[in-house]
Amino acid sequence: MTSPNTTTQGAADPIQSYLDRGLRNYWYPVAPSWQVGDAPVGITRLGDQIVLWRDKEGKVRALEDRCPHRGARLSLGWNLGGSVACWYHGIEIDGGGTVTKVPAVSNCPLEGQKCVKSYPVEEHAGAIFLWFGDDAHREPAPLVLPEELVGEEYANFLCMSNWKCNYQYAIDNVMDPMHGAYLHATSHSMAEGDKQADMRVRKTETGLMFEKVGQRDVNFDWVELGETGTLWMRLAIPYKKKFGPGGNFGIIGFATPVDENNCQVYFWRTRKVSGWQRDAWRFMYRNRLEGLHWDVLEQDRYVLESMAPNARQHEFLYQHDVGMTRVRRMFRQRAQQHFAELDAYRAQADQATQAAQVDPAQTEAGHSHA
Repeated sequence: MTSPNTTTQGAADPIQSYLDRGLRNYWYPVAPSWQVGDAPVGITRLGDQIVLWRDKEGKVRALEDRCPHRGARLSLGWNLGGSVACWYHGIEIDGGGTVTKVPAVSNCPLEGQKCVKSYPVEEHAGAIFLWFGDDAHREPAPLVLPEELVGEEYANFLCMSNWKCNYQYAIDNVMDPMHGAYLHATSHSMAEGDKQADMRVRKTETGLMFEKVGQRDVNFDWVELGETGTLWMRLAIPYKKKFGPGGNFGIIGFATPVDENNCQVYFWRTRKVSGWQRDAWRFMYRNRLEGLHWDVLEQDRYVLESMAPNARQHEFLYQHDVGMTRVRRMFRQRAQQHFAELDAYRAQADQATQAAQVDPAQTEAGHSHA
């Protein structure tokens, strides 16, 4: 049974089916750092079942959550530091996916074999990022994050939430600044400004900007999409003076697919502050603002989870949706590009396999005949 807001159109459109599962060849945040400690943790992202754990140095490791012996979940097993042991028969697999030990039998041919998919991992700003590359893109692209998450002059807080909708709905929501003046009209940060506006799209060095014409720093007036080895969204909303020192507060957002009907959203609340102002804002955020921000996030979640069945297939879009449609078109172009590159990779691999299977005796006879 599909959820009321699934986007799947079926096998008739393989590109859309691919997009519904998650656009690959990007880095995605998959868990807040606090979620992964000593014990292995099992998660599902982009439809992949994955086990995460920390080695002796505290570095996060990520593997396909499947023992190569019988398919038991490695996330049910033990953390041995550089490797994880399956609960079922004790088989040990290191962070690269290689079986290092089969304790139940001596000289097992499984030992030394790379049998399990591993994922490149980076950890930044209190979140764990994984590279989801296809066979043609196993080596990760550089992960370049917005300065609000890595720059020393910024302070930030991570808000993560699980939403029962396809990740594309979450991206559509952020790429729609106009909803702030309506859905969030009673919010402390989005209660002002015009309820009617002209919108425009312009290119940036890393993606595109979608913004209101003639209104800035009053409400949710603009949003930027960036593509820098990962897909992120940036926006800024003005604070009232009583909500602490510093300028506008910013949001850096990501939408991570879980499966076709679920996603995780990561929203870092940021502010460019230093010294005593940073301390004052962090105190103010924890004690006054965090609850207000969660209220806004919950309004978005409630609307998206309540959308009509197959909502994206029954839309009547207008001028305010230009930014959203540009992003959808970009995603579709990326999916088509991935398909073409994967087809070329597989064709090249097939040719190499066929060449390796040529009978050397026949090759030698052919040369002698010539």
